[in-house]
Amino acid sequence: MAADNAAKEADPQTNSSTVKRPLYEGSTQYKSWRYSPEQLEQIRTTLNVAAVSVIRNTFEADEPGSSEDVLFLNANEEQLLVKLYITKIPQLCGHFRFPEEVEATAISYLKRFYLKNTVMDWHPKNVMLTTLFLATKTTNNPISLESYTSNIPKTSSSDVLDLEFLVSQSLNFEFAVWHAHRALWGIWLDLQSLADVSEDLRPQDVYDIAIKHVRASRFTDAELIYTPSQIALASLALASPVLAERWADSKAVAGAAQPFSATLDPTLGSIKYIITQMGHPPDVEAVREVDRRLKLCKNPEKVPGSKAYLARQVAEQQRAEEKRNKKAEDVRRAVTEGGDPFGSELNEDEKAKQLAELDDDD
Repeated sequence: MAADNAAKEADPQTNSSTVKRPLYEGSTQYKSWRYSPEQLEQIRTTLNVAAVSVIRNTFEADEPGSSEDVLFLNANEEQLLVKLYITKIPQLCGHFRFPEEVEATAISYLKRFYLKNTVMDWHPKNVMLTTLFLATKTTNNPISLESYTSNIPKTSSSDVLDLEFLVSQSLNFEFAVWHAHRALWGIWLDLQSLADVSEDLRPQDVYDIAIKHVRASRFTDAELIYTPSQIALASLALASPVLAERWADSKAVAGAAQPFSATLDPTLGSIKYIITQMGHPPDVEAVREVDRRLKLCKNPEKVPGSKAYLARQVAEQQRAEEKRNKKAEDVRRAVTEGGDPFGSELNEDEKAKQLAELDDDD
């Protein structure tokens, strides 16, 4: 997939109308969940600034001057906390013996959720548990809610169910995810059919090392920037540059000015840097400090029992009541002004007329 895209860029003579588009380009992931590093930074900063403004105003409405000493989280600190809970997903998957598809999908869901929401509104712990449970269903590896929550300390069914619709809505109900580990397996199968790649050149430990790099990439933003096959190829290049180069060159367009591997080098270099420099769990002490501060700057409208939470509940109940009353009034008006809302019955003459029309049609 990445090879096809790069091939079209590498050969300007290629007629785009005759080139078959990769299936990946028709996916919701390609259309909705691809960003540049600059776009990701802007999205997260914008979300953070908006959240701080709303929460500050809520504090002030409850008690004027109460927000002056609050040290709100910035976008980078929010991401640090999210990253910690991303690293918890593989641990839970190991406990439940979920397949890799579930693990990778849940991580993708968690990342995507926090491109629409902030940790100051929704703490990553329960969101992480919800995305994992949702991933078991969307990947066809279901587990009962009771079995799931009973095996996780201090977790109730409501901790998962209360957020499930919000998570789905934040994902735009786009549940399909294309993963780098599957792309890597495809590349590995390809290598077995290449004439210039002997079995000695592709020992199993090369694949094992490459898949570890793929898993490390999940702790980064790589999947939000690059295609699964680009991440897979970069992971293979970290394990065996020779194999990665030979596979890439096997996908080259005939008559290309330079080897295809050379065309991909800048992209693969960026991905390899991300994996090696950022593909590791965050510093636990730094995260603890962020989590401690989060307790002081969390949106009070999301804290059960707080004045802001209770006020919001009352407002929502009033809106729901107004909506019900409006609907009831619309039905009453339809009955009193327009007769039977289901339509009036046909009299005998009308019935006979319609039956005659049917007979004429026959």
